[in-house]
Amino acid sequence: MASSRTIFVAGAGIGGLTASLALAAKGFRVVVLEKSERLEEAGAGLQLSPNASRVLVDLGLAERLRSRAVVPEAISISSARAGGEIARVPLGADTLDAGAPYWVIHRADLQAALRGAVDDHPDIELRLGCQFEDTVAHAKGLTVVQRRGDLRQQEVALALIGADGIWSAVRHQMFPKVQPQFSGLIAWRGMLNATQLPREYTSRRVQLWMGPGAHLVAYPVSGARQINVVAIVPGIWNRPGWNSPGDGIELKGTFDARRWPGPARMMISAVDHWRRWALFTVPEGGEWASGAIALLGDAAHAMLPFAAQGAGMAIEDAAVLAKVLSESPMPGAANVATALRRYARLRRPRVLQVQQAARGRGRIYHLTGPLALARDLTIRAMGPRRMLAQQDWIYRWQA
Repeated sequence: MASSRTIFVAGAGIGGLTASLALAAKGFRVVVLEKSERLEEAGAGLQLSPNASRVLVDLGLAERLRSRAVVPEAISISSARAGGEIARVPLGADTLDAGAPYWVIHRADLQAALRGAVDDHPDIELRLGCQFEDTVAHAKGLTVVQRRGDLRQQEVALALIGADGIWSAVRHQMFPKVQPQFSGLIAWRGMLNATQLPREYTSRRVQLWMGPGAHLVAYPVSGARQINVVAIVPGIWNRPGWNSPGDGIELKGTFDARRWPGPARMMISAVDHWRRWALFTVPEGGEWASGAIALLGDAAHAMLPFAAQGAGMAIEDAAVLAKVLSESPMPGAANVATALRRYARLRRPRVLQVQQAARGRGRIYHLTGPLALARDLTIRAMGPRRMLAQQDWIYRWQA
């Protein structure tokens, strides 16, 4: 394998697979290292607004995703205080006018589509059960050390991209003092067959319930055959990982009849099996690049999910990374380092703005008392068009 155009990507999640496709589309050879023996099919649903779906369409994934993704008609915003819907924000193509669709999709379906495209690409090699271990910088670039079981292997590469998630091994080597921080919030995820709910709760829309100290989101996935339900509640359980079993009785105690109306509680009660994950974030403002190594997605900027942009920011990262590297004179260690610093400089301000927006929305969703009343009145007064216009800075982004 020619090292002069070879880039290693650690992690075969959404960001890593998208980055591999984006880099290969620019003429690079890519090796993806994934420590798991197989790609997990578990996980929650994802919302991919036009800023993210545009990248995937440009990479040729539209046909692979068409049967898996759902295009919601609207976002329905409901308030536990008001007892029902206070606004409905349209998401149709003619309303968005963003040149790309708004998709909701199961994470496993998106990963399967990306995996299929990766497997079909002659310039991408996916190594499952192969773990990133170390790097050594030198004049020709990097030597990437990887391990499969007891076997260690070394290869020369142009660059290494750490897309290995919030507990990133690449970030730990580059910036060992940067540690994920527990937010004090826990996400509970459940899946329902659409036939389990009354028809009015299975329409093609994103449903958001805001309430005292917690909120609930539900939307169709898997071709609208299933409903993805996510509840965000405060808690002290903070074990790493995102797929631990949870006891629904505990969750029902948070969504009790004194504070939450019947439709929200019905959604919670309909889920038989819950999985939960503690929400961690990576401290804002940290470094993303050092020499010929850079971070991408959650490894660089894991954020709270309240703007529905965690996957979107990783997908944007991948597009910008590939563009910047393709525009840089190659090869040359100094040129690569300059390009990766430019990538970080271009991405950091936007990601920070999204992180802050997500944090702010979480506070708004969980208001109580008079502040919740003021929130509901403000949302009603704004109306759907003005609310949608507030998302233009996110949705209309292009690499």
